[in-house]
Amino acid sequence: MELQENIQLRMYAIMVGLGFLPLLVVLKLLGIYVSDRTELSAQGERQASTMVDIPAMRGSIYDRAGRELVVNAASYNLALDPTVDGYTSEVEKQLFDNLAVLTGQSASYFRKKVEGRTSPKYVLLWTSLIESEKQVVDEWDVPGLLLVRTLTRRYNYEEMAAHVIGHLSRDGRGIDGLELQYEDYLKGTSGQRAVQRDRNGEIKAYVAGHTVTPEDGQNLYLTIDLELQAILEDELMAGVTATKSAWGTAIAMDPETGAILGMASVPVYNPNEYHKSDVSARRNRAIADQLEPGSTFKLVTAAAAIEQEIVSMGDTLETGNGYAVVGRRGMHDLHAYGTINFQEAIAKSSNIGVARTAVQLDRGVFYQYARNLGFGQKTWIDLPGEVDGTLRKPKDWTGASLASMSIGYEVDVTPLQMLTAYSALANGGLLMKPYVVSERRDQRGRTLWRAKPDSIRRALKRETVKALLPAFVDVVDSGSAKLARIDGLTIAGKTGTARVIVDGAYNKEIHRASFVGFFPAEKPSVAVMLMLARPKVKGNSGAITTPIFKRLAMRWMSSSPDALVAPQVAAEEHASEPARLIPQIGGQPVAVAAARLRAAGFEVRDAAPMHAVHAVEQPVKDDLVFGKRVNLEIAPADTMPAALMPDLTGLSTRQAVFWSHATGVDVKLEGQGMVVSQTPKPGEPLAATAVLRCR
Repeated sequence: MELQENIQLRMYAIMVGLGFLPLLVVLKLLGIYVSDRTELSAQGERQASTMVDIPAMRGSIYDRAGRELVVNAASYNLALDPTVDGYTSEVEKQLFDNLAVLTGQSASYFRKKVEGRTSPKYVLLWTSLIESEKQVVDEWDVPGLLLVRTLTRRYNYEEMAAHVIGHLSRDGRGIDGLELQYEDYLKGTSGQRAVQRDRNGEIKAYVAGHTVTPEDGQNLYLTIDLELQAILEDELMAGVTATKSAWGTAIAMDPETGAILGMASVPVYNPNEYHKSDVSARRNRAIADQLEPGSTFKLVTAAAAIEQEIVSMGDTLETGNGYAVVGRRGMHDLHAYGTINFQEAIAKSSNIGVARTAVQLDRGVFYQYARNLGFGQKTWIDLPGEVDGTLRKPKDWTGASLASMSIGYEVDVTPLQMLTAYSALANGGLLMKPYVVSERRDQRGRTLWRAKPDSIRRALKRETVKALLPAFVDVVDSGSAKLARIDGLTIAGKTGTARVIVDGAYNKEIHRASFVGFFPAEKPSVAVMLMLARPKVKGNSGAITTPIFKRLAMRWMSSSPDALVAPQVAAEEHASEPARLIPQIGGQPVAVAAARLRAAGFEVRDAAPMHAVHAVEQPVKDDLVFGKRVNLEIAPADTMPAALMPDLTGLSTRQAVFWSHATGVDVKLEGQGMVVSQTPKPGEPLAATAVLRCR
């Protein structure tokens, strides 16, 4: 009996003890809540929060005149945390009313979004606010509002200068061209903001969290002029199409400084949709292709022979009937030139005459002159993907190598290397380092770095240049490049035709045609290299490439009379040009009018951008021919007799806003970049406010 009672007592004691356990747990929890609530809550917040990057605004890219080639289309997503301190019902009502005015949605639309949110501290109210709308929201100063910036890279002129500019990968990294070369400067430094993870591990905005503002990237200003680049690409494309060539490339450079004025390759691609293009179309052949150059390489032979006093320009050479074996290699000339002097051998591009001169040179001397002129080594242009070319050392040559190399075989060069070599001839003997970026500026417009012309070495003596120059002028005046001749303008240059190896042997039917020239020869401001691969029309390089050069030079001189010395073109030179009507430009901003006149083939001098065109001073006839100068009668925009809205499409936002403000019109921008549409429409009466839609 006693045993049974003891067991029962123990059971009761255990049950009582177990009954007190929940009470003890509750008491402990109450103690924690009272004494440690604040600290534990903060620990929980810290454990549930993390930092995420805020992308920096990538730097823009401009041409030498400040025109926007590449910009970022920034937009903002608007979110709200309605639980923060200071967010009251009065604030909420005003917020919804303001949003209704800004977006065109009703206030009840936003109220329903907030009330039906799935997260207590986060609701997305609106997406894709433009910069001007974001500035309006900032002025509201509403507690709990969060603006999240998103960026899109836009190439305003699509294929224009695409091989120079490059493009971005899908994750926003530069993977070609300047976008890659200057990635560290363009990308900026990302900021950070605090976010929270919910119980499902999803990240939500943490409005009250710490934020580190991003540092936006630097802007690039190029040596390339958009108008001249457009002409270069246009004429190159036309030449490739007309000759049915596999591809083509063209480069223009200031021989005095090394500044690249234009660079193009065909086929082209659109950086906005680079993934739709073939890899070969994205290849910058001006720097990435190394090829046997043919006769343009004769500059090396001529320079070495003159400086080493192997020959003088007036010394005679025997070229015979157009065929000879020189240095164990069979040589052909286009015609039988017989006895000619060395200057004529250059002008007529005699392989026999040049090779017979070259074999008198020491191998090492010839090699050194080729190196001095930049072959077999990078030019170190500020673009990625440049190759060295191939210039074998003399110990690796065969018995025929010197003769072959003297006329541009057994050596591989890039088009840019050839252009820099001829630029040395143009500028008095200095081999210049080419460059594309002239300045880097911050987002405020302050210059952080400016390029300085850099000479790599003196490649030729001034006396050598003086002796050689007449021969290369004769190439255009009376030699193999006669089709490049422009009356009144002295041009120097050299043609090059190189056969292509097919199945291990040179094919007589397949070749590359090139021309490199500069003008005015007395004081060159532009040097140009053109190359077409595998043209399917008959003729040597002089017949294929020099007409392209001539059209290019004529258009450049018409478009940029201040930069280039325009020739006094004979009247009959353009007698066959069709008459061109003057576009209707009355009332247009000068920037717009000038661009449209130039596009139509007229020469225009710019006036102050806040002025507008009142009238055009025309001759008796209503039409003009290509290249004729047009005189514009201009007046301040706000004094124009007809207060009508001009056509601002095609202008950058900066130009459009600047001109509109000059007329007293306020502007509301929708988007960034180039104006694509407007309200009021062109020709309608001016309004107090104009809406410009951009992309």
